[in-house]
Amino acid sequence: MRAVVQRVVKGRVLVEDREVGRIGHGLVVLLGVKKEDSEADARYLADKVCNLRVFEDDAGKMNRSLLDIGGSVLVVSQFTLLGDARKGRRPSFSEAADPVRAIPLIDAFVSEVKNRGVEVSTGEFGEHMMVEIHNDGPCTILLDSERVF
Repeated sequence: MRAVVQRVVKGRVLVEDREVGRIGHGLVVLLGVKKEDSEADARYLADKVCNLRVFEDDAGKMNRSLLDIGGSVLVVSQFTLLGDARKGRRPSFSEAADPVRAIPLIDAFVSEVKNRGVEVSTGEFGEHMMVEIHNDGPCTILLDSERVF
């Protein structure tokens, strides 16, 4: 799994002018699922997102996590994060999981975040979404679930 994590003061998702998700202070997570990803990847990335210390403490240092500040998460599926544009000018999305595989893993990620006591809103998988992100800082972190077990 690959995630672009942005610290925000607020964010929301619209589908056909209908608001489907909204958060205040917290993190917007743009999430892409690879073909070979598993529920272990969803658990790992959810833990990483919830405990990522990107919020400022009283001294102005990034020492607080989402759990520390009681923030929310807005999860937006985005297969284009897996686009490979190293060859040619048109990205290849051959590493992205198909919807049958991706949807349950995105749902697993959302469940894992919720299980940690975090309020979660989402976009709608496969829909054309307008995403409003009010990036705070700006602060943007790239995460991959690739790791050694």
